[in-house]
Amino acid sequence: MTLPLSGITVVDLTHVLAGPFCSSQLQELGARVIKVERPGLGDDTRAFPPFVDGFSAYFAGLNHGKQSIALDLSTPEDRRIFEALLDQADVVLENFRPGVMEKLGYGWDTLHASRPKLIYGVVSGFGHTGPEAGKPAYDMVVQARGGVMSITGEKDRDPVRVGASIGDIVAGMYLVQGVLAALITRAQTGRGQKIDIAMLDAQIAILEHAVALTTATGVPPGRSGGRHPTITPFETFHAEDGLFVIAAGNDSLFAKLCTALRLGPLYEDPRFATNPARCENARLLKRLIEAITIEQPRKHWIAVLEAAGVPTGPIQNVAEALADPQLLSRNMLVDIEPAPGRPKFQCAGNPIKMTELPEHKTRPPAPLLDGDRQAVLDWLGMADATVG
Repeated sequence: MTLPLSGITVVDLTHVLAGPFCSSQLQELGARVIKVERPGLGDDTRAFPPFVDGFSAYFAGLNHGKQSIALDLSTPEDRRIFEALLDQADVVLENFRPGVMEKLGYGWDTLHASRPKLIYGVVSGFGHTGPEAGKPAYDMVVQARGGVMSITGEKDRDPVRVGASIGDIVAGMYLVQGVLAALITRAQTGRGQKIDIAMLDAQIAILEHAVALTTATGVPPGRSGGRHPTITPFETFHAEDGLFVIAAGNDSLFAKLCTALRLGPLYEDPRFATNPARCENARLLKRLIEAITIEQPRKHWIAVLEAAGVPTGPIQNVAEALADPQLLSRNMLVDIEPAPGRPKFQCAGNPIKMTELPEHKTRPPAPLLDGDRQAVLDWLGMADATVG
C-alpha cells in the first residue's frame, strides 16, 4: 500500500510546537521527516514535562517516527551535510525568526535560486512581511492579539486562554495545507514555492462567526461562557449530577427538544418560536429547561435526547475522552513503540481517515538526539568527518 506522501522527504528545522505539529502530520501521511536539531540541546521540547523514565512524553507525541541529526550550521562540515540534505529534500521547514535563515545563507531567495524544485515552508508569529515581521510570539500572545481570548470565558469576567495551544496548532495545520498544495503545484509546474504562515493570521482565519458579526454589525462579540452567542439553546445545562451540553441548532431541533423534555408546546410560544426570540429570552429558557433536567442524571438526559435526535453530550475531562469508546473505535489513542529498554508512551492517533491509509495501532519511536546521524549519512553516501 502506497502512502499519500511516500517518497517525499522533509528536512525539518522546526522546534517546539507549530512546525513539529506540521511535520508530524506529514510523517503520518507517509513522508520521511529528518529532524535537524541543535547539537547538545536539540528541540526545546525534549526538556518539556511530563517525563517517563527521563524521556519527554510531550516530545514523543510530536516527533514519533522522525529521524534526528544534530548539525551546527556555523561549521563547514555540518553545512556540507545540511546542503546534501537539501539536495535530496522535497520540503524544508523552519520556524526561526525572520532573517535567521538568511544570515545562515539558506533563505528562500538563495535556496530557490539553487534548488528551484524545493518547497520552503515557514511558520512564525507574525509572518515574513509587515511592520512586525521580526517580533517573537508564543501561543498566548497570538490568542490574545488575534481576538480569540476576547470571546473566550464567562461574561463580565477576564478573558481566558483556550486550553489547547491553538495559536501553534492551527498555524501548523495551515502549514500542512500549504505544503500539500505546493506539492500539487510542483507536480504541475516543476517549481517549488515559499509558504509563509503567521500564527496571528491563523487566529483571525478561525474566527468565522466573530468576524461576520463584527463586520456586519460593527460591534465585536464578547464572552458568552458555555453558550453560543447567537444560537439558543446551544450551551451547558445542569443535570442532577453535573453539567452536560445541548445543541439545538434550529427550530426543528428545538421542537424535538421540547417534546423530549415534555415542555409542552413551548416551541409555539412567541418568546421561543424563533431563534432570535430564544436568544432574547435565553436566560428564561435555560431556567425552564433546567427545572426539568435537574431531576435526573446526565446519562438519563443524554439517552433521552439522543433518542429524539437532539445533539447532546457529556462534558468529559481528558482522561474520560481518552477512554471514550467512540474515539477508541477510531484508533485515536495509539502507543508509541519504545526502543529496547525504553518506556512506553501514548499519543493521539491520526484524525485523517483515508481508505488507502493504514490504521496502525502503534507509532515508531521518537528519535534520540542525533540518533539517526549514521543512517542519514549512509543514505546521503557521506562519511562522518567528526568521527575519529
